Amino acid sequence: MTQSNTLVEVKNLKQYFPVTTGFLKTKMLKAVDDVSFTIGRSETLGLVGESGCGKTTVGRTLLHLYKPTGGEVWFDGKKVDAHSMSEFRRRAQMVFQDPYSSLNPRMTVGDIVAEPIDVHHLCKTPKEREDRVHELLKTVGISGEQAARYAHEFSGGQRQRIGIARALASKPEFIVCDEPVSALDVSIQAQVINMMEDLQAQFGLSYLFIAHDLSVVKHISNRIAVMYLGKMVELAPSKELYRHAAHPYSVSLLSAVPMPDPEKARNAQRIVLEGDVPSPLNMPSGCSFRTRCRQATARCAQECPALREIDPGHFVACHNV
Repeated sequence: MTQSNTLVEVKNLKQYFPVTTGFLKTKMLKAVDDVSFTIGRSETLGLVGESGCGKTTVGRTLLHLYKPTGGEVWFDGKKVDAHSMSEFRRRAQMVFQDPYSSLNPRMTVGDIVAEPIDVHHLCKTPKEREDRVHELLKTVGISGEQAARYAHEFSGGQRQRIGIARALASKPEFIVCDEPVSALDVSIQAQVINMMEDLQAQFGLSYLFIAHDLSVVKHISNRIAVMYLGKMVELAPSKELYRHAAHPYSVSLLSAVPMPDPEKARNAQRIVLEGDVPSPLNMPSGCSFRTRCRQATARCAQECPALREIDPGHFVACHNV
């Protein structure tokens, strides 16, 4: 990806949280440990992995909702710091996982959607603000007349649409989508995903799409990154990952995706991982996946594998590939 086509660049991002382990004792929990990736203009990067692997923390740290422990975030060629934060906050937004808790129950839907407009002073008159709110609600499939209602009067799918309208209010170029459909019914999931693809085409948006449902990620993503215990273990174009997953963890994840064809499902080999996920507070030496990996060798216990390119655009962190 050329430099001019890159919108977001994350370099060696780290997010450590102090955890109390005893009387006056604290230990650092490495939620995100040395993660790097880029996202191009109008591209969707899918981020997948088990619950607790650090996906959401990557998204929140990238947007500086958490102050990064280490690393850098570059946006449109500029480093994100105290000087560029205000502009970055306008141009980068987030859609949260839970449509029930992410909307203020005391505010009308119109005021919720208008909040970024007010914060960034994007409308000069109340009439202009009202027209903009109605336009945004219409864009996500909700009539402008419903702007005076409250969040509890809407269904889960409608609430997530309101959350997306709020994210679009500041005319962003980049949106972090934190499992935006995982709390919705399957039929509603498809509608919301299709709407997000239409919005991407209409406004030229870039997405970091965080999810644990690999079939959803396959549908919407150009490239997919796989995370395990705070580290990125594989990064590849979407079709390439599904055809030739190289990391043992990615292979196991893909084997668990349900197949609509009963014949194929019967013949497919399900790869069940052995053992439990290690505690992030007591990580195994070397490769963090080695305690559950059938291919682990002595080298895996001594040396943490670096993310290396095995094919054009296909990166894997494994000694045995």
